[in-house]
Amino acid sequence: MDWPRGLDGLSYGGDYNPEQWPEEVWDDDVLLMREAGVNIVSLGVFSWARLEPREGEYDFGWLETVLDKLHAGGIRVCLATPTASPPPWFTLAHPDALNVRPDGVRQVHGSRDTYDVTAPAYREASLRIAAALAERYAEHPALAMWHVHNEYGSMSHSPHAERAFRIWLEAKYETLDALNAAWWGSFWSQHYGDWDQILAPRATQYLANPAHELDFKRFTSDAMLDHYKEQRDLLREANPEVPVTTNFVFGQWVPVDQWKWAGELDLIAFDSYPSAPDERAEQQSAFHADLSRSWAGGGDWLLMEQAAASVHSKDGAIAKSPGRMARHSMIHISRGSKGAMFFQWRAGRGGAEQWHSALVPHAGKNTRMFREVVELGNALPGIAHTTAEPVEADVAILWSPESWWATSGAHLPAPVDYLENAAQIHRVLRERGVVADFASPEGDLSKYSTVIAPTTYVLSRAAAENLRWFTAGGGRLVASYLTGAVDEHCQVWLDGYLGGLTDLFGIRVTEHLPQPAGERRALWNFGAAERFCELVELRGAQCVTQYATGDLVEGQPAVTVNPFGEGEAWYVSCKLGDDAWDRLFEELELTGPGGPGLDVVDRGEWRFIVNHTEQEAQVGHVIVPAGSWAVDKQPR
Repeated sequence: MDWPRGLDGLSYGGDYNPEQWPEEVWDDDVLLMREAGVNIVSLGVFSWARLEPREGEYDFGWLETVLDKLHAGGIRVCLATPTASPPPWFTLAHPDALNVRPDGVRQVHGSRDTYDVTAPAYREASLRIAAALAERYAEHPALAMWHVHNEYGSMSHSPHAERAFRIWLEAKYETLDALNAAWWGSFWSQHYGDWDQILAPRATQYLANPAHELDFKRFTSDAMLDHYKEQRDLLREANPEVPVTTNFVFGQWVPVDQWKWAGELDLIAFDSYPSAPDERAEQQSAFHADLSRSWAGGGDWLLMEQAAASVHSKDGAIAKSPGRMARHSMIHISRGSKGAMFFQWRAGRGGAEQWHSALVPHAGKNTRMFREVVELGNALPGIAHTTAEPVEADVAILWSPESWWATSGAHLPAPVDYLENAAQIHRVLRERGVVADFASPEGDLSKYSTVIAPTTYVLSRAAAENLRWFTAGGGRLVASYLTGAVDEHCQVWLDGYLGGLTDLFGIRVTEHLPQPAGERRALWNFGAAERFCELVELRGAQCVTQYATGDLVEGQPAVTVNPFGEGEAWYVSCKLGDDAWDRLFEELELTGPGGPGLDVVDRGEWRFIVNHTEQEAQVGHVIVPAGSWAVDKQPR
């Protein structure tokens, strides 16, 4: 199957919302798209109320006209099922299908994502609108792929969700005895005597049961995946040649296990919205891209959304400087994206996202932004042939959605930012010029020489054995504090934590020692520890560096290494700063052709270079102007 179907080269375009504009604008849109080099748009993502104005009554006239105009203009369509935003008539008729917050408050219509994927009425309505679209457009010549839903992630703690949760739990544990054992149910009198006693983890008096919360997030991920698969199967049946996808999005509010979902999507798609206006936006973009490629198994994926003109930070929508939109796009394309897509094509006059940037700004085509859009769109066809080979990576960072979910709880010895810990490792490697993959703790690690486990708090028995096998076979494993602290049921691994791998690391972790925010504990020749450290007892490992200061830990091992089989296992017993991680990676000789402010990605005979600095840069024999990018054929 081609990705997307019938589209030559790289995808370039964005979310198109013609229903928000009078029909006379549509012809202008097609002309502007052709001028900009746009070859595909997402259509109908939030159009349910216009497509089905009343239950069972459809109005496809406007959509038909737009599809035909786009086809005549040579523009392909990623046609969405609009189920991420049910229309007002639906929520009024089925208030029980609205999502319920943990505090028991049922949300109301007036925004997006007001749905409960476990509500029968919502599931039925989702299938009806998907079936109507499939029946009418599965063979339309403009159709390149299907886009199911949008940014799955909304949780619900409703009675519907509780009933579905109990069914999911019974299938997983089979007996209440097994569930009570897994959830440590005798604590605080939480031992269940009947399946109907189990609720969703709602707001409660004090700390919630971490195993209960973790299983509910697993369940929610599975429930949303079922909703996706129902529509996908229907769409595939209508035309098996058209690929089907949905778009992942990042956030603490998103309980989606991307490793589990990846095998159900024909193409991994991701929405990348950096949250920092400074150079961290480039770091976050590279992080998102490497994750997406890894979920795709190292193959092609698609940047489905990004903001064209601004970075959405806590300080507001900060304008991107000239060339930054193209550089962000090239970060993703160099790392495996099949193109660069945006939200949105034309900036809206009204609505909650009227100030969201777009390829066509409010001021129209005679703008700096649109000129940059045209420049990039006309450059992409010339480099499409350079993206055929996979991205080369020898290092992997473990990505554990369950560790992210589990460390968000308030019951830990100190706050843990799993996302930042994973992003920090990626950030420091990128600054050293290293392009890294991500890998599942239970996935295939055989292609990597080095695997890094950042605070992989939840470590199942299968994952622990996978790491043991990887290291014994000659791999180098680097794990940081709190890795293997609990098993898949959030129960503590006894006798030294580490997922039962004390022999692998050659140490016992005997005590967790959080420290006040802002307080640092120096390490000998290795920077300093921040916020968290552990007391470590050597059991065969060699001490690489010690704590130089700090009650209880002064003079104790901080970083250790242990030979195991044909490989070696390193352990970092504290939260390091960037400088200390850089020092460790220097020790491990992890370096690449890039560097600070330079993204350099090798793909077969082609090298992608993105220069984010304000100075001209030379990489090999290639000189790249400040704030620009280049693709060069490497001498072999």
